[in-house]
Amino acid sequence: MQTPPRSTLTAYRLEYYINFKKPIIKDKKMELPTIDYSFLENLPGDPNKENQPRQVQGALYSEVKPTPVSRPKIVASVDEVADLLGLNHDEFKKTATAEIFAGNKVSSDLSPYAVNYGGHQFGQWAGQLGDGRAITLCEIIGKNNDRWEVQLKGAGRTPYSRTGDGRAVLRSSIREFLCSEAMHHLNIPTTRALTLVDTGEEIVRDMFYDGNPQEERGAIVCRVAPSFIRFGNFELPSYRGDIHLTKKLLDYTIKYHFSHLTNNKTTENTLYENWFFEVCEKTAFLVSEWERVGFVHGVLNTDNMSILGLTIDYGPYGWIDNFDRNWTPNTTDAQYGRYRFGNQPNIAHWNLYQLARAIASLFSSDEPLHAGLQHYKDQYEENRKRVVAAKLGLYRHEKADYDLMEELLCLLEKAEADMTIFFRLLQDIDMNFPSADHFESAFYNEVKKKEFFQSFNRWLGKYVIRVKADKLDSDSRYQIMCSNNPKYILRNYLAQQAIDQANNGDFSQVENLLDVMRNPYDDQPENSHLFALRPEWAKSKPGCSMLSCSS
Repeated sequence: MQTPPRSTLTAYRLEYYINFKKPIIKDKKMELPTIDYSFLENLPGDPNKENQPRQVQGALYSEVKPTPVSRPKIVASVDEVADLLGLNHDEFKKTATAEIFAGNKVSSDLSPYAVNYGGHQFGQWAGQLGDGRAITLCEIIGKNNDRWEVQLKGAGRTPYSRTGDGRAVLRSSIREFLCSEAMHHLNIPTTRALTLVDTGEEIVRDMFYDGNPQEERGAIVCRVAPSFIRFGNFELPSYRGDIHLTKKLLDYTIKYHFSHLTNNKTTENTLYENWFFEVCEKTAFLVSEWERVGFVHGVLNTDNMSILGLTIDYGPYGWIDNFDRNWTPNTTDAQYGRYRFGNQPNIAHWNLYQLARAIASLFSSDEPLHAGLQHYKDQYEENRKRVVAAKLGLYRHEKADYDLMEELLCLLEKAEADMTIFFRLLQDIDMNFPSADHFESAFYNEVKKKEFFQSFNRWLGKYVIRVKADKLDSDSRYQIMCSNNPKYILRNYLAQQAIDQANNGDFSQVENLLDVMRNPYDDQPENSHLFALRPEWAKSKPGCSMLSCSS
């Protein structure tokens, strides 16, 4: 039994469906944002309304309401995201609004739901997974007629929670809240964060799965994206042999999120082929951008890969401090390093292959899928050329520049140099008197710095020759490097410091970091103390070096 159509919902407004005494609008003269339910209207849902963990067959979602919390309080919010949705951010300071974004006050007319999907985890098919602690409130047609899915993460149990409680702890919620916004301002495709709610409750977590569970503060993040559809959404019905459901999902995805691919002359086979090509292209761009700024996702399972090429599900992620292609922030991945920094391009290709397998039954031949996977490789290489040229401040990539960059990366790795600091300082190098002394503040190990000092000087000599032969003038070169080599990243220890303060009731550092990360490429003299090496104490502190999937 499919949920009845909700086409009439689009005629109504947000204050009708969510219990506001005063509507959240920016201006009394402007219309309230329109609510929509395209996912529910177009796709089959779970007829079973019981909120009990179970295998859900033949359905792409289950309707479920958030579980109320005791003392919700909005401790941080993002004005820019509120503006995207057409919401008045001044209302976010009110208790009534906290009740909404904690899931406490949801009108009976609203239809929250959790989505059903599967996935490969650490290379193994894991079967049904689904939104175990994420509940979508609605879709909002916001600014410029854009569609935004509004989702509460940590809002309680769903039919996909398995043995979990559907909650999220404050530490992981702060990390997702801050990093999704930091990534956006780095110009990297990502989900966004609207609110961070302290639930006023304690929940139990075994942070490192070592038999030492502890009570932690609970929280809920309201995150938004055009869609949270993942590779795993297609995998689950495909693995179950439900070709009809796979096709319905793909047709929906193209109609609402890739409509630009559709025209009267496009056949269904061509449409599906073009869609897969674009997913591959978006994924290639995303991974190359992670490499540009030194971001490690940490758990690139297929259920954490967006078909829109967004960074989603911020779990045990991390940022490269001393450059190390073999580093992974995920304790679960420490032994084999499947999701290590340098392996992310390969894993993205592997995940795209799993997506291709999931939709292969909709193609008359495998050839377009193989072509799409090759397109990923080609696009990744093109993006890599762009990244190399941008980080080095060159007009365009030349073949020899790969060797120049590879030599530098090997030196950074051997000398334990900080990736972010080194590249940011490189833009200020004196082209007439280049010296490794300029990078004094970028090294973690004094002995290794001295050992490789002359090697860096030799590399700088080659670099200066290349720059002087380039077409760019010095000002243009500086601007390109400034806009591609961030000065400020959300270093793990900075996020952990904010978490430690928040656990004591002080959320000021969350707000401060949010402000800093809004302008990561600017000099921000007042925040220059954050442009510094990771402190020695953070090298082994939990949350600063290694993290788990526990949240």
